[in-house]
Amino acid sequence: MSATAVPLLAPGQVLIDVPTLRAWLHAGHRLRLIDARCAPAIGGGDRAAGRKAWQAGHLPGALHADLDQDLAAPAASAPGQGRHPLPEQAAFNAALGRWGIDTDTTVVVYDAADGSMAAARLWWLLRLLGHQRVVVLDGGVAAWSAAGLALDTDIPVVAGLPPYPGRFDRQQMVDADQVLARLGQGPGWLLDARAPARFAGHSEPVDPVAGHVPGALNLPYATLVEQGRLLAPEQIRARVLPLLGATELRDVVLMCGSGVTACHLLLALEHAGLHGARVYPGSWSGWIADSLRPVATTATG
Repeated sequence: MSATAVPLLAPGQVLIDVPTLRAWLHAGHRLRLIDARCAPAIGGGDRAAGRKAWQAGHLPGALHADLDQDLAAPAASAPGQGRHPLPEQAAFNAALGRWGIDTDTTVVVYDAADGSMAAARLWWLLRLLGHQRVVVLDGGVAAWSAAGLALDTDIPVVAGLPPYPGRFDRQQMVDADQVLARLGQGPGWLLDARAPARFAGHSEPVDPVAGHVPGALNLPYATLVEQGRLLAPEQIRARVLPLLGATELRDVVLMCGSGVTACHLLLALEHAGLHGARVYPGSWSGWIADSLRPVATTATG
């Protein structure tokens, strides 16, 4: 098989497991692996931790994408858009070109499966550009290492390409005004991926205001993961569908703290065959940027 062979993706496939990825690499398929490890937002820490982890050891040939620098614009450059605004279009498209990604490239993204979930953020951004040949490594680097496979320390050298063509499809996302306009609707259309204590307003370690958007339902992303891997499709459907009620999937909006773990919710829904939900990228940190927007909390006791 030639080194430019294109691996076969099943319709709607969003995940890849370690044995399949290993087989793809062995077969010489045309792939671009991207390491999206980063420091989890909660707990702070070294913002360069992800890049340092990549330098210390990564999957063969993987390049590193930084959540703050590559997958988001500086928050100060986009007031009101949350802690991780969408990256500037030209900068993101140029980054894809630097990473050797064009419209025919099969992209495999992974992270540490540690709660940062930045791999799903890059998966989503590529999907916004119409790039369908992108999958996330289920279980991340931990699954690779658990299979007894070695990590590389060589820094890959990639022949750069022109900037990736296209623009983000704004129809696949919603903004704060669209959320505000739907606040009177019944529950089931807005799902919040944050931990229960943050959603309830009992604890807020990251943002200056605690609580949630009125009418939102809590679907913590961590409840759809077991040992770093997404649950089986039928298990995800069993947890998600009761929350949606009669809401059609195309009317469902996903949010979190800053538009990162909401992408993980979207990944889980797509994995479960629940297609059509959209992400609110500003999420909670963008919502509270305007003090006139309503905030709800859940009583204790």
